Amino acid sequence: QVRLVESGGGLVQAGGSLRLSCAASGHTFSNRPMGWFRQVPGKEREFVGAIAWTGNITPYADSVKGRFTISRDNAKKIVYLQMNSLKPEDTATYSCAAGTQYGGTGRTIGSYDYWGQGTQVTVSS
Repeated sequence: QVRLVESGGGLVQAGGSLRLSCAASGHTFSNRPMGWFRQVPGKEREFVGAIAWTGNITPYADSVKGRFTISRDNAKKIVYLQMNSLKPEDTATYSCAAGTQYGGTGRTIGSYDYWGQGTQVTVSS
């Protein structure tokens, strides 16, 4: 069982930065790929990016590539989402997710087994 808790969301002006954190419980964190997704009301949850359990593969959605960076600290059991050059269209609830042990960095919701509750990010214009 893995429990995930996101933090770091808030209100920021366009062009600003935020760093989200996702703290995990359980002893299998270091063996799991981690993903970040976002969702706005009325729309489907959208893939943002992911990081392999080895840390050496980090796919991103085209909409955030070059602006967002995912990293992980396995000793602290935390995965980060650094968001720079934020745009109003980045406004959403951001959730982290843990994939299957030793699995790949999927881009779909079904690739992940555990989910956090999410943290709200609002970017004002």
